[in-house]
Amino acid sequence: MRWTGVAGGNPAVLEGGGVESLERFAQNQRIIEEFVSQWLVSIPTALGRLAHVAMLRDIYTGRYHHPILQDAYSEPAVHQSLLYCHEELFEKVLENNFEQQEWDLRMCFAGMEAPPGEIAQRWLELDLFRLFVPFGTPPYLRDLFCSNLRAILGLVISEALIHTAA
Repeated sequence: MRWTGVAGGNPAVLEGGGVESLERFAQNQRIIEEFVSQWLVSIPTALGRLAHVAMLRDIYTGRYHHPILQDAYSEPAVHQSLLYCHEELFEKVLENNFEQQEWDLRMCFAGMEAPPGEIAQRWLELDLFRLFVPFGTPPYLRDLFCSNLRAILGLVISEALIHTAA
């Protein structure tokens, strides 16, 4: 698509996509803004936000669902918007250095009811964090994310064992 400017005082028209593309973009932007302001803003960690969005994805179909958003918007628009959020949040987590990722995971666990060592053990046993990776992520990014999470979870488990032994 190519920008062609304002046509006859009408909204900008994209060659090859038309006003429909702009309307779809505006709708997706509204969905993203509503999702972030209503649901993600209250989650204090990047990893927590990533986990939240990942859990909205049906692992069998790869489609994202959010019942409240789907009351106001079409299922395809909600899917597309949540997919975008998932990819952006995944990138934000990977942009953090290892220490920041470790801090983020620890803060995420601090908000949970079980002891961090137990949570880490479960996540590691189930490879739960693999569900946080958006479909279609390049293998090298998926492997980096999973490798970092495995290492951090290992640290949390080791610390729990040291505290238990002491």
